[in-house]
Amino acid sequence: MIELDFRLPLDRFELRIQTRLATRAVAIMGPSGCGKTSLLEAVAGLRRRASGRIVLDGEVLLDSPARISLKPERRRVGYVPQDAALFPHLSVAGNVRFGLAASAQSRNVFDEAVSILEIAPLLGRYPATLSGGERQRVALARALATRPQLLLLDEPLAAIDVELKERIFPYILRIRDRADTAIIYVTHNLGEAIGFAHEALLMRAGSIEAQGSPGEVFDIGRLTALDGGIAFDNIVSGSLLPAASPAEAPRLRLANGTVLSVPGDSPSAPLVATYSVPTEDVLLSSHPLQGISARNLLGGVIIGIDAVGADALVRVAAGGVHWRAKLTSVSVAELGLTVDREVTIAIKTHSFRRLR
Repeated sequence: MIELDFRLPLDRFELRIQTRLATRAVAIMGPSGCGKTSLLEAVAGLRRRASGRIVLDGEVLLDSPARISLKPERRRVGYVPQDAALFPHLSVAGNVRFGLAASAQSRNVFDEAVSILEIAPLLGRYPATLSGGERQRVALARALATRPQLLLLDEPLAAIDVELKERIFPYILRIRDRADTAIIYVTHNLGEAIGFAHEALLMRAGSIEAQGSPGEVFDIGRLTALDGGIAFDNIVSGSLLPAASPAEAPRLRLANGTVLSVPGDSPSAPLVATYSVPTEDVLLSSHPLQGISARNLLGGVIIGIDAVGADALVRVAAGGVHWRAKLTSVSVAELGLTVDREVTIAIKTHSFRRLR
């Protein structure tokens, strides 16, 4: 349980946060400059002007009336900023060990962090020799090695390209599933937020506008009204099945039995897998499709159309999934797309990007 009831004066407004977070995987979204990073820094103890009360699993980190304000190093809070902020004079091993307490368990903690983030081959190298994705994995391992009660992730994928994001996001899911720590994850990507979180916050101008499950809070119309920079990737989970033959692509069976063709290697036995699909890669047709190269064709019904600048996000219920397709407003008009209209969606196999 995380209890937040504090204020922090900022240049353009006062950050006022009053909430309780009951789950161990929380995503925060909101426009740039709304106070997301300041919220994390206040919890971490990096904003000394914060006043009020912050309690983490019953331990008081801040209580202004009682004159309690624990220093950052005493809060058992790990913090990973966008730029990784590794120590350039230390090796990867030195960076990860930096926050370790001297104890008999420190070696086990180090080994666990290295294992979860799969950075053993990097231990002897220095930050200047690492790629952006490698630096972020090391930063995550360093934070995890401190055995934090709470891990704060401030858009850790924002500064790296799409391919690296696809490689690193599975490690964030792995930390969520394997490490005994709560995580607050700030992101501008709706797909990441929905794929990661059990609880969601939406912020605007220093305060919480909405809180609840990701599906309830992250309404497309509300998000686009707040932040034109939001990314809306589709997130699809199911059971990855062994291929029927060596020449066949792996198959992803969804909860309702729909089977999709996905890229990669086939498993020897069924396993749970999650994929992202960019909204631009979901194609819509107002008529049934034939003679098309896309392997995944699903009939569906339009359940919503939201304006996103000059474009539109068309929401389609198909195969037990609510898909989002990004189209130009001209295409929406020319195809005669309206709510309740039956359509066919087409998605190429290689549009599916494995997250876990």
